[in-house]
Amino acid sequence: MKIVNNKIYHLSTCDTCKKILKEINAAPHDFEIQDIKIHPLTEKQIDALAKRAGSYEALISKKATLWKERKLSDKKLSEEDYKKLLLEHYTFLKRPVIDYNGKLFVGNEKKTVGAIKEALV
Repeated sequence: MKIVNNKIYHLSTCDTCKKILKEINAAPHDFEIQDIKIHPLTEKQIDALAKRAGSYEALISKKATLWKERKLSDKKLSEEDYKKLLLEHYTFLKRPVIDYNGKLFVGNEKKTVGAIKEALV
């Protein structure tokens, strides 16, 4: 029997993450929770998430303050650039990232949160 490890990568100081975790009622689902500020993502974790998400870019928050400050929207970035950003600073990760029963949910868009809620039913 395959054991599935359900995990949430989030930022405990992020109000949006707090709201979503409360909204989806994550507590009874026995998630392992990783606060990415306290326990930054490892390169191995980032590589595994990117593989499942389809790209490193899919994990990038283009709303992050550092993204805007550095005017990264004006630059042509490669997958390697996106990976370096994710390794450099936790705020570049689109949050939350929820790994549940083999499905990966990335970010806080309404449809993503809806899909998470549906999966947890």
